Amino acid sequence: MCGLCGEVRFDGKAADVAAVQRMSQTLAPRGPDGEGVWAQGRVAFGHRRLSIIDLSACGAQPMQDPELGLTAVFNGCIYNYPQLREELTGHGYRFTSTSDTEVIVKGYHRWGTDVVDHLIGMFAVVVHERDTGRVVLMRDRLGIKPLYLAETPGRLRFASSLPALLAAGDVDTTVDPVALHHYLTWHAVVPAPHTVLQGVRKLPPATVRVVEPDGTSREHRYWAPDHVRREEFAGFSERDWEDAVLAALRTAVERRTVADVPVGVLLSGGLDSSLITALLAEQGQKDLATYSIGFESVGGREGDEFAYSDVIAQRFGTNHHRIRVSGDELVGALSHAVGAMAEPMVSHDVVAFDLLSQQVSQTIKVVQSGQGADEVFGGYHWYPPLSGLTPEQGVDAYARAFFDRDHAQMAQVLNPQWMTGTDVSREFVARHFARPGADTAVDAALRLDTEVMLVDDPVKRVDNTTMAWGLEARVPFLDHELVELAAAVPPELQLANGGKGILKQVGYRVIPREVIDRPKGYFPVPAITHLEGKVLGLVKDALSSQAARDRALFRPEYVEGLLRDPNGELTPLRGNKLWQLGLLEMWLQQHGIG
Repeated sequence: MCGLCGEVRFDGKAADVAAVQRMSQTLAPRGPDGEGVWAQGRVAFGHRRLSIIDLSACGAQPMQDPELGLTAVFNGCIYNYPQLREELTGHGYRFTSTSDTEVIVKGYHRWGTDVVDHLIGMFAVVVHERDTGRVVLMRDRLGIKPLYLAETPGRLRFASSLPALLAAGDVDTTVDPVALHHYLTWHAVVPAPHTVLQGVRKLPPATVRVVEPDGTSREHRYWAPDHVRREEFAGFSERDWEDAVLAALRTAVERRTVADVPVGVLLSGGLDSSLITALLAEQGQKDLATYSIGFESVGGREGDEFAYSDVIAQRFGTNHHRIRVSGDELVGALSHAVGAMAEPMVSHDVVAFDLLSQQVSQTIKVVQSGQGADEVFGGYHWYPPLSGLTPEQGVDAYARAFFDRDHAQMAQVLNPQWMTGTDVSREFVARHFARPGADTAVDAALRLDTEVMLVDDPVKRVDNTTMAWGLEARVPFLDHELVELAAAVPPELQLANGGKGILKQVGYRVIPREVIDRPKGYFPVPAITHLEGKVLGLVKDALSSQAARDRALFRPEYVEGLLRDPNGELTPLRGNKLWQLGLLEMWLQQHGIG
């Protein structure tokens, strides 16, 4: 788990090593345990290391293999690296480290770009072939690890975060109108390849991009599970599905214990993190460290779920840490949280995870976390209205339940120069729902949320905030084999029992019922969902600043209306619409844009 960056030139010039070093410095929090820069003519790589597997210098990056003519930088963790190492040893490869990075390098030599099909884990990898001059970029199936790109004539730069590319310089920082439309429609989600800035793009999940020495490139998607009923599961009873999901989840959790340091759990007290805790305890992990966070109540909203996390911690005898945050501490942390965002993210969870990660990183380097279960197993409120509909029929129902605003409402928010000609967000969803490989509207929505909405909201949120403090977060519900299995589960079983029906039935077998049979909770940060006091002041300052006036994204009358009633307009996910606008401006200004 680390930060990577680099530059590739196509204009005959040498790579700008100083620019790579500036990117690497920006990525330092992602990798506090070591740094390295490698340059060879037109190519330069940089790396910041968080030592998790092979803590010795042998695991340092950029990793060069002169015999094979390969140099690589890697961010993430390959959970099946011991098995792959054994397989590659059988093919005659010799290893000088015990790192998963070296397994990727040898595996790339053996299988080429097909190496991604052999990797189980989370990863962003960039490989340089000495003999061909080719550079290959690869991203994991669920987009757990980020890879941002900035292309200009004659040059490609890449990094683990957007701010790192800004540090390198020469980036078009104009706001992208399509991304802005997505941001304001889907509570800040901006799907790859877009980012909020026109000059930065991101490699999509499950994608391999091959860049030739002349700058031409090609890319392909190597993984896309169908959400259909499969013949191999014909005749499965509900109990059969429970058994299969439980077995796959056990495997996913066990895989994510691979490390040369202890592994803990971010325990919210909900079904998902409670299941992870229970399965780790079941597998014999002793003195398991668990961590929960809570905030002061604001506007009548409770700020913690300690009552539920305590039940799990006591049941499984974990070494539990309660972290309580005051209102003043929350305000003080906002600036760091915004700075940690590779892209603007409006969820109040961002501040919570940032504060939690700060505390957790003081005692441990690796945690498992429950992100992804709601998207993979059908836990959200917008899935039931899609029941019984075809994918084509489901677009309207999905939009009504999920979109923050429609295209007509968007025109009331944005100044005319920032409006797109068509409803690009609805068109995106319609194209996705129309894609083959989804039997029903529920299947199409689960596929969209798993492939897109999940990647650029909760997954990005956890990566950004944990890595900002040198903490590695692993997400077993996004084990790709578990996701493939869940994609085949009949929708009626997914939606049973108020959503996540199969997962709840699994939960009844391993954790206390009171943690499952309760109203669905969200990571509560009341001061962000209910704006008042100092937080409201920060939002007002951002939206009234000279930079915001010069940028003129939003109609003044709309902003003024929100400021008169700061908590009057909420999204379908109960997000605050004033916070959406203010957070975007806060992010742009904090990163020196505008």
